[in-house]
Amino acid sequence: MTALHTNPLFARLADAERILVAGAGGGFDIYAGLPLALSLLHQGKEVHLANLSFSSLAGLPVDEWAAPDVAAVTPRTAPHQAYFPERTLARWLETHGYPATVYAFPQIGVQPLRAAYRALVDLHRIDAIVLVDGGTDILMRGDEAGLGTPEEDLTSVAALAALDDVPQRLVVSVGFGVDAYHGVSHGLVLENIAALEREGAYLGAFSIPRATREGALFLDAVAHAQEHTPDRPSIVNGSIAAAVRGSFGDVRFTERTRGSELFVNPLMSLCFAFDLPGLAARCLYLDRIEDTHLMRQVHSRIAEFRDELVTRPPLRIPH
Repeated sequence: MTALHTNPLFARLADAERILVAGAGGGFDIYAGLPLALSLLHQGKEVHLANLSFSSLAGLPVDEWAAPDVAAVTPRTAPHQAYFPERTLARWLETHGYPATVYAFPQIGVQPLRAAYRALVDLHRIDAIVLVDGGTDILMRGDEAGLGTPEEDLTSVAALAALDDVPQRLVVSVGFGVDAYHGVSHGLVLENIAALEREGAYLGAFSIPRATREGALFLDAVAHAQEHTPDRPSIVNGSIAAAVRGSFGDVRFTERTRGSELFVNPLMSLCFAFDLPGLAARCLYLDRIEDTHLMRQVHSRIAEFRDELVTRPPLRIPH
């Protein structure tokens, strides 16, 4: 039990020396973990970054693979590819004097992803892993009316749930509300968080203030990513960054949201933290995807599970 003035997430990481911060759901998810990763770096921790990737990794040279299904992306990786969030982040990190390797996992099933994580854990003697989701669909247990896009997120959760020898495995969800566009009921998100609290798996929440060093650097990193990926900027991190800046309502930061009405608000800058094994234990279909090797298998297993149950209806937040 920690004191009120001590953040439970950072208390769990206090004794960790080599921490892996990983994006759970692909794309720019690793950016949502950047404030936490930078804070840990500024505390003198050894921090490594990884991401389940939507980038085209198949054509990378052999010497850019640290292990099977673990690409070591640097600022000079695949300069011809326009969309490569991991490389874009590596370039930003190098510019600011931080370690500039971002590991990337291809879109694979639970078994090979677990092996990839195992290789990275062994390579750097990792003693804590923080899995970060830009959004809240990682908190869906499977019986909700809408799950958002859970395939990559829960593949990552399942892959790490069995790495019992890593002393600390945690989940951070940033961007409350952004998954409403994908059908997630945030009333049900709150209900799930309450259940995780009852089971001892919820570690509280904290904000990303722009007045902090890490908050300012996060805003800079997101702006850099938007500048260098103009055709596919991250809506999730753009929304989080807008919330960190104090914007509110239907904020327009990219043409990708044309025709949609956003609701940027201060809740989007909150980091909700959880114990990963506790979160994994609540997922109703994690056993169904355990033996998967391909992401399309994960997709079909979840679809089959959903065909068998009556879902919980959306829950409106009454205030």
